[in-house]
Amino acid sequence: YMKIKIRETEDGLVIKLSGELDHHAAKGALKEIADAADEFVPTICILDMSQVTFMDSSGIAVVLGLYRKMSEVGGRVVVKDTPPGVMKIFRISGLERIVTFS
Repeated sequence: YMKIKIRETEDGLVIKLSGELDHHAAKGALKEIADAADEFVPTICILDMSQVTFMDSSGIAVVLGLYRKMSEVGGRVVVKDTPPGVMKIFRISGLERIVTFS
């Protein structure tokens, strides 16, 4: 089960994911995140992964989808507070070359 909280801050649009980001959750997450990016049109989108308990390769698609969306408007994506197990999947994918991790 995946929970998504989205809020606008002075730093940008903050999207906090919690729970399991698997194939089933990724479809809904992609849509919800894309809708929020369309609504707020931020220049920076911060993806807070601190509460993600599990992620498979579907999570890569979520980050790539957000990256594409932000690229369209000249914005950028920052992924923060990624748990070690989840970070391992991101490292294998090579996402560090296009997305900022902090």
